[in-house]
Amino acid sequence: MASTFETIFNQNNWEEILVSINAKTQLDVERALNAEKRDLEDFKALISPAAKPFLERMAQLSNQLTKKRFGNTIQMYAPMYLSNECQNICTYCGFSLTNKIPRRTLTDEEILKEVAFLKEKGYDHILLVTGEANRTVGVDYINNAIQLIKPHFSNITIEVQPLEQEEYELLTRNGLYAVLVYQETYHKEEYKKHHPKGKKSNFEYRLNTPDRLGKAGVHKIGLGALFGLEDWRVDSFYTALHLKYLQKEYWKTKYSISFPRLRPHSGGIEPKVAMTDADLVQLICAFRILDEDVELSMSTRESEIFRNNIVNLGVTSISAESKTNPGGYAVEPQSLEQFEISDERSTSEVTEMLKSQGLEVVWKDWEHFE
Repeated sequence: MASTFETIFNQNNWEEILVSINAKTQLDVERALNAEKRDLEDFKALISPAAKPFLERMAQLSNQLTKKRFGNTIQMYAPMYLSNECQNICTYCGFSLTNKIPRRTLTDEEILKEVAFLKEKGYDHILLVTGEANRTVGVDYINNAIQLIKPHFSNITIEVQPLEQEEYELLTRNGLYAVLVYQETYHKEEYKKHHPKGKKSNFEYRLNTPDRLGKAGVHKIGLGALFGLEDWRVDSFYTALHLKYLQKEYWKTKYSISFPRLRPHSGGIEPKVAMTDADLVQLICAFRILDEDVELSMSTRESEIFRNNIVNLGVTSISAESKTNPGGYAVEPQSLEQFEISDERSTSEVTEMLKSQGLEVVWKDWEHFE
């Protein structure tokens, strides 16, 4: 079997990484900020406690690097939830199998109603989301949804259960552009606690999903960790390690990073490790300083005030008016959401906010603007 990220992962130790990050000094941070090319040791310094006094400098540099690569533009996208059926037990998710909620999977007609709503708002980049239920929302269902939606959107991204390489190849041939697959946490033991049952309980299978995506030739891969399950600094280091491995192995592929923090939901858990707003700003800036080309995405999980302040500090794509329940836009607005969103402004309100900050809104993927 060809090597995968699992090989790299097994060569690293969580506790040693934590010690290494916390041992970084202000001199290490200065060196990272002044370097022409930065590596993962520099990234450790930039996410370390020693970097806190440098937050303003990091923000200014992050802004400069973003403007240099992406100009004064920011992309807008919308998530569209197709189903809340799920066979997994996940302690932090409203769709978890153990939650006694009404389950719903959209029909073709309902999908097109949601499409019409989002097209009227101006969206041309859509993220399709489902729970993980192979029988009801397996590859055939996802493939059908992509073909229904393809005539209406330039870019289709999915966030669904991990699939096999040949299944990704099929979906890519039929119009899939990008796939988001978050490891949730790279702490293996903690991962097992939060995913006790279902296919998602297989840590290694999920860990190797981006390799299958790379081999399948998917145009863009999105990575991330769910902050609150474990130490955010170590999870972020593993995310960066994963990113750098993938960029080397699958160099034709584009990459994005997302920054979800635990949000309230039905049957929810409290975060084990708090991540403050300042911590999240530090992390976003650190990723931009590490990598000028990677796309950084910010969802409506975050508050209106936070999103207003972060859009000029490295973020390249943002959602608005999001619904995290199947049919939430036009079919059944009152059904149970996967998690509560924080920024509830309309698409037009977010668009105006972005324009007021000197940003031009784009609706397609960056590939169309290079």
